[in-house]
Amino acid sequence: MTACRSGESRGATWDEIDLSGKAWNLPAERMKAGRPHRVPLADRVVKLLGSLHRIEGETLVFPGAKENTPLSDMSLTMLLRRHAPGVTAHGFRSSFRDWAAETTSYPGEVCEMALAHAVGDAVEAAYRRGDLFAKRAALMQDWATYATRPHEAGGTVTPLRGTA
Repeated sequence: MTACRSGESRGATWDEIDLSGKAWNLPAERMKAGRPHRVPLADRVVKLLGSLHRIEGETLVFPGAKENTPLSDMSLTMLLRRHAPGVTAHGFRSSFRDWAAETTSYPGEVCEMALAHAVGDAVEAAYRRGDLFAKRAALMQDWATYATRPHEAGGTVTPLRGTA
């Protein structure tokens, strides 16, 4: 529900998460483009993160089997292989972008910024000071609503539970 890359999500730390401000602040060193990225958190994400059991002394939101090591990429891959053959982690980002372009009226630059993609050419980038956070927050709220709409209620999302 954040449209972030799997590595960014798996490496999330609690000190990056601001539940009261409904934001996830990723530092430049954890981003593919080497620039910090602020991710608006939809209400559903805030609720989900707030409900997670926190392990004392653990800084990672999604810890792996080894202490202070994030959940492995293979863990996510195997989950998808078992419950949704043919689905890839990157497919979630692609699905987000397709949904935003085909079913919403959000401007392309808002959608691209949500994916932490560079927007515009070098001249435009030199003049762009904001990160369109409020517009991205509305976009991510709409995405979370869409992505969590139960399949049984006429939605197009099938749960990854093996009972679908």
